[in-house]
Amino acid sequence: MPEMEPTAPTAIRTDALTRTYSKPRKRRWWWSKKPTTVEPTEFVALNGVNLEVRPGELFGLLGPNGAGKTTLIKILTTLLAPSTGTAFVDDLDVTADAAKIRPLINMVSGGESSGYGILNVRENLWLFARIYGVPTALAHERIDKMLDVVGLTDKAKSRVSHLSTGQRQKMNFCRGFITDPKILFLDEPTLGLDVTSARAIRAFIKEWMRERPERTLLLTTHYMAEADELCDRLAIIDQGRVLACDTPTNLKRRVQKYPLYELSLAPGATDDWSHLEKLAGVHQSKASTTPTTVELKVSLLEESAIGTVVQSLVTSGGRILSLKKVEPTLEDVFIELVGHGFTDSEAKGEPA
Repeated sequence: MPEMEPTAPTAIRTDALTRTYSKPRKRRWWWSKKPTTVEPTEFVALNGVNLEVRPGELFGLLGPNGAGKTTLIKILTTLLAPSTGTAFVDDLDVTADAAKIRPLINMVSGGESSGYGILNVRENLWLFARIYGVPTALAHERIDKMLDVVGLTDKAKSRVSHLSTGQRQKMNFCRGFITDPKILFLDEPTLGLDVTSARAIRAFIKEWMRERPERTLLLTTHYMAEADELCDRLAIIDQGRVLACDTPTNLKRRVQKYPLYELSLAPGATDDWSHLEKLAGVHQSKASTTPTTVELKVSLLEESAIGTVVQSLVTSGGRILSLKKVEPTLEDVFIELVGHGFTDSEAKGEPA
């Protein structure tokens, strides 16, 4: 019998993972005086999810509210049991090996009000570090570093109950890193933060991942630019199903197969631009005229053909005012797969 090849290690893996919730539904028959009856109904939060996250990967989850992202993270962090299927973290079963998984992981959830209000920021972080067995001296060293990262050094001795929502979120972010987890789960980590703080946190996340290549991070976010900037790969999930999983670049190619350029030209050279489609490397072109400019959109079979297009336009008397490459966004991919973009409340992190 031939030997089986060893399976590549995974940081996170789910196989046909399903989670359902039972909800009672009350019903009273209008033609009868019978008492209200209760009929159980099922809500499917996860429906056969298959995912693999590689060691050292920064992996993203995108999806609207109610898509199943938080349920998935709760299962992976051993807070919730799957209904069917299996899930593994660091090749350990989340159900059978929960006690072995917990020292290896940590989790930050945006908007959560964790912490003890009567303790100050430093005391809260020290307590969480000690629960994980971090020595006191090392805990204080990490706490100092993290407070500086998020700009909370001057609030170290402030009670948590006196902090603003954004400041509590910064403290929660610190809590996720002071235990130096092997696998970290960040659920909307920049929710409710100002632009400067969110930028500093993204920069720190990238630096933290570079420091030790074996670290793995799973991120959920509603901010498409954040996912595009940070994630090596990401999955788009809706109604409990994974709709697509790939790198941000490959996902964006789903909605724009050919490189696309937009050019603005001064009017007057010619009204016929059909010759552009006959050029080598050009897939399609479209022209529209405004009172002050001619707007051209040219899709190419290959990127280098833009030089041929520019030369042809100049030769035919065209004066190019501007040229730019049109890049698709993750939001374009999201809308194509899910059927709609994020609502305003989702983009702000509010319940829809």
